[in-house]
Amino acid sequence: MNIVDSSGWLAYFADEPNARYFVPPLSVSALLVVPTITIYEVFKVILRESSENEALQAVVAMQKGMVVDLNTPLAIAASRLSLEHNLPMADSIILATAQEFKAIVWTQDSDFKNLGKVKYFPRKQGMAN
Repeated sequence: MNIVDSSGWLAYFADEPNARYFVPPLSVSALLVVPTITIYEVFKVILRESSENEALQAVVAMQKGMVVDLNTPLAIAASRLSLEHNLPMADSIILATAQEFKAIVWTQDSDFKNLGKVKYFPRKQGMAN
């Protein structure tokens, strides 16, 4: 199973230089887990930087994977991971979801770079998000 975090989805949708790294996990929707927090983050950024129509199209693409809502056990696990690894809320929810589904996290977010079961691709210079 695979989880592409928000930075990966945004790189993919914007066709940034690192987008190619996220094509493999995004190409197999049957193995793709999508935490709802990533839908929130991606929709917000695309809405802010483009249009509601493009943001909604991104959500449709994201929903091809298995969308996972935040429930109480995931929230508790995420809280523990946040404290253990000093992670922001969204990252800890993504990591907890990955652990629950035995998924690999694909990201360009440096908060994940030293964690296990993570495929980290450093952002190219000049990239925002």
